[in-house]
Amino acid sequence: QVQLVESGGGLVQPGGSLRLSCAASIRTFSVYAVGWFRQAPGKEREVVAAISRGGGSTYYVDSVKGRFTISRDNAKNTVYLQMNSLKPEDTAVYYCAASRAVSVTTTLRTYDYWGQGTQVTVSS
Repeated sequence: QVQLVESGGGLVQPGGSLRLSCAASIRTFSVYAVGWFRQAPGKEREVVAAISRGGGSTYYVDSVKGRFTISRDNAKNTVYLQMNSLKPEDTAVYYCAASRAVSVTTTLRTYDYWGQGTQVTVSS
């Protein structure tokens, strides 16, 4: 069983930055691909970014390209999401999830473990 704990959310003004962290409870986190998802009120959960096991491959949804960066430190069993130039439409609960997929995956059903989520609010 893998437990994932997100942190780093909060309230930020438009144009500001936040860095989310996703810490895993296992030492073999490197065998999992990881994704960051978000869900706004009344909307479906969507993938924001994803990263392969070793970190060599990444994916970003078009709306965050050039603003968000996903990275991982397998020695620390942690995946990060650096979010810059935040917009009000980025407001959502952000979740990290782990998948046994051998490569980057954006399909929700391929993710086996989910964190509890962290709220990100972008507002002036």
